[in-house]
Amino acid sequence: MSEMLEIVSDVFEKMCKDFVTKETVDLLEEEKWATALWQQLEDNELLKVAVAEQHGGANGDIADLLALYQLTGYYAVPAPVLEHTLANFIIELVGLTPFSSITTILLNEQQTLTLTNGRLDGTIHHVPWARTAQQLVTFAKENDSTKLVAVDLIQAEMTYATNLAAEPRDTVSFEQAEIIAQIEVNELQFQKLIKYATAAKLSAIAGALDKAFQLTVRYSKEREQFGRPIHRFQLVQQHLAILAGEAAIATAAIENMAGSLVDETERFEVAFASIRLDEASKTVATAAHQVHAAIGVTYEHSLQHYTRRLWAWRDEGFTAHYWQEQLAADLLQVEDVWAWMTTQ
Repeated sequence: MSEMLEIVSDVFEKMCKDFVTKETVDLLEEEKWATALWQQLEDNELLKVAVAEQHGGANGDIADLLALYQLTGYYAVPAPVLEHTLANFIIELVGLTPFSSITTILLNEQQTLTLTNGRLDGTIHHVPWARTAQQLVTFAKENDSTKLVAVDLIQAEMTYATNLAAEPRDTVSFEQAEIIAQIEVNELQFQKLIKYATAAKLSAIAGALDKAFQLTVRYSKEREQFGRPIHRFQLVQQHLAILAGEAAIATAAIENMAGSLVDETERFEVAFASIRLDEASKTVATAAHQVHAAIGVTYEHSLQHYTRRLWAWRDEGFTAHYWQEQLAADLLQVEDVWAWMTTQ
């Protein structure tokens, strides 16, 4: 973890507090986004935290990005911060040059384009912020090889769509599109890239989990029933205890995962975190809405911003189901699973 993490996180959070309100998040419902925040992030070069110094960045690492992604989840930031910074981090990781204009990324082995003689064909769905971005980073198949490619989205046919949280998730089609850059990735590189993409999503989920917990605690202290705040009631206290436990587990899982990715000792940490946060998302969304009752699902209340994101994000990208299958396949190669489990 880099030394600048605390400073960067503090500055980023201050900007979120200043520029992201409920009304800002609601802009997504009108097909708008937080352009004022984006401009501030650009002016302060926070979008280059994990870009190498030679390309004008701060030379941060994946832990710096994951810390920022927790904050984007905590504040439900309606801007392509995660997508742009992750795309640049990954393309620089494989030796390509990062972009200054807005870039998005979609890494999904079930959705790959076809590359032939430097030309891209095919259709991919649920591309985050495609309508706003200038470039897309994604996988493409060329014969039997997998390549990471960057392509200018001005060449794409686009159909707008959104996820459950009203975030842009567009369908993008290419026909003989000229690519900007390409590089072949082997199986080890492929696994590393999808782990980074999964870790990014999980960090945002952890932030949203924490915010749902904080909103619920605050509401339980403000709402009164039978002459006293509802947090005094035993059943509500039980829900709050469950929320506190899930939020703490999520934070610990992200920290453990981030540390292993930085140290390059990661083996099962991403899979474990994905499976556990999938369960946490369901538990937290349920408990938070139980405490809030009907008001929690209304447009006027902020809770729905976070639970809608939890429901949407857990089904995007490499899901817990994918990592369950990967983990099961890996553990089947272990001769003595019990001995392995008790010595970890």
